[in-house]
Amino acid sequence: MSTKLISWNVNGLRACVSKGNFYPFIEREQPDAICLQETKLQAGQIALALPAGYHEYWNYAEKKGYSGTAIFTRREPEAVSLGIGIEEHDHEGRVITLTYPEYHLVTVYTPNAKRDLSRLTYRCRWEDDFLHYIRALEQTRPVIFCGDLNVAHLEIDVKNAKSNHGNAGFTDEERAKFDQVLDAGLIDTYRHLYPDKEGAYTWWSYIGHARTNNVGWRIDYFVTSGILATKIEDAVIYDDILGSDHCPVGLLLDI
Repeated sequence: MSTKLISWNVNGLRACVSKGNFYPFIEREQPDAICLQETKLQAGQIALALPAGYHEYWNYAEKKGYSGTAIFTRREPEAVSLGIGIEEHDHEGRVITLTYPEYHLVTVYTPNAKRDLSRLTYRCRWEDDFLHYIRALEQTRPVIFCGDLNVAHLEIDVKNAKSNHGNAGFTDEERAKFDQVLDAGLIDTYRHLYPDKEGAYTWWSYIGHARTNNVGWRIDYFVTSGILATKIEDAVIYDDILGSDHCPVGLLLDI
């Protein structure tokens, strides 16, 4: 049986819905679960009109209009956890974990290092703690985590690699942290299937017709435990879907 999972940084869920593509996309794709990042909401600030049968799980940032994550899933989980259990990290609504018999499903909105790299040290600390969290989850069952990881891992994952080197999201430090994720036996599902695919981006600046010209970055991912490698049927970038500066990404698994 095939399971379809989708992840999307909506850059403000109310704004994304108002642009008209959010509900039609869900109706078209009928995902088993859709994971959102950067919802920028507090409880009660939106009344969703999701198709029947979806359970909603939210993690709101304490700061209004900032960060936040959500998962809408057809299948009720065994358990739900918000955050990663570390006080320093758990005020910004960045992580939700749903536990199923076959796997843990995690949505994550990784902190941005900021344009001036003022948050890079914190970002690296987050990466270490998040990987530790994922490895702990793997002690009980495989993990699927997805979201805006705010890093273009390889030169092929950003349009202008040379000129962007050292910029937030493409620093040596951030890319090395993603190396550590892969070294831990986890899989970047898109590059697992499409190692040489160029022009495969998930985020484009609103400046300078970047999306029209496909001057983008691949910073949205599905990452799985290595044990799920044989279950991966496809990894998808839905670059035709507008509504945010990010497009949705998907994963099809034989589970």
